[in-house]
Amino acid sequence: GINAEYGGFQTFQHYFKQINLSIMAKVIKGTAVAKKVREALREEIQEIQETLPGFTPGLTVVQVGDRPDSNVYIGAKIKACKEIGIEGTHLKMPPTTTEEELVGEIERLNNDPNVHGIILQVPLDCNTGIDEALATNALSPSKDVDGLTDVNAGRLSRGDLKRCFTPCTPSGCMVLIEEAGVDVKGKNVCVVGRSKIVGAPMHDLLLWAHGTVTTCHSRTPDLGYHIKQADVVVVAAGKKELVKGDMIKPGAVVIDCGINPEPDATKKSGVKLWGDVEYGAAKEVAGYITPVPGGVGPMTVALLMRNTVTSAKRMNGITSPHKPIRSYSTIAGRQFPSAARSFSTAASLGLRALRFLKK
Repeated sequence: GINAEYGGFQTFQHYFKQINLSIMAKVIKGTAVAKKVREALREEIQEIQETLPGFTPGLTVVQVGDRPDSNVYIGAKIKACKEIGIEGTHLKMPPTTTEEELVGEIERLNNDPNVHGIILQVPLDCNTGIDEALATNALSPSKDVDGLTDVNAGRLSRGDLKRCFTPCTPSGCMVLIEEAGVDVKGKNVCVVGRSKIVGAPMHDLLLWAHGTVTTCHSRTPDLGYHIKQADVVVVAAGKKELVKGDMIKPGAVVIDCGINPEPDATKKSGVKLWGDVEYGAAKEVAGYITPVPGGVGPMTVALLMRNTVTSAKRMNGITSPHKPIRSYSTIAGRQFPSAARSFSTAASLGLRALRFLKK
């Protein structure tokens, strides 16, 4: 029959299963956090408009050509603008656009006081040999809300965070880490990947948040060794399940930026997205983990919106900080127990399990 002394479980296997469930990673749902970021921005814009009626942040996305994937990404950005109260504009240029024509349009937008943020959608879809780096650096750093110009990258690397825009994906990762209640100060942190868009700026943001940061890449020997030392792991390598579960330090925070699509006839879209982390195995070891999809992805657009509002505030001389969002523990409090409660439950069950074995 059921043994009441052991919480209603009959065997040690039942105890072990319950302990495992108690200490599995908490899933950081980026979709929920991103929603709160957007809601806070919408409220902030409305509050500013009460005293400054003409305040309307403006974002222009410049696209050369007609790549289907770019169209999807741009559509998501324009949709988010409408939800928040940002004036979103899609400037589409033909694939025959020359470098001179593109730079000319960017300079026009730089000088437009109604445009507070400019994005150059890359990769460019043209056959005219436009230098993407040159075109990107034609953006005014004060309107470079993607944080990709050399000026903004340089300011970030020097820790001049108040005068730069930071790339949206790593900024979103920082919000997810913070909203999970984790302070990286003094922690060992490992960034896997060194791209200009994610890996390199991620390293800088974590460094200036006082983390002790190691960056790994394709030439790093014994990747697992470095990851195993880390309290926080951010993976942006672009390789399906590169980071295995046994590489993760127990209790670590794992942020997976990977988006690796593969054909899958069972999915409505015909595609399944895989992360850079072996999610199922890592979830059994980590303390917190982001899923793919629904983790980092939604935060990228949300932080783009925040950067655009920041730019509009700066140009209007508004120095107040952004409206705070509800903490992640509040947002997801009903989705999983606190770490302390999980540890307490696991410890209690573990002691009872040991008594069970001694019988």
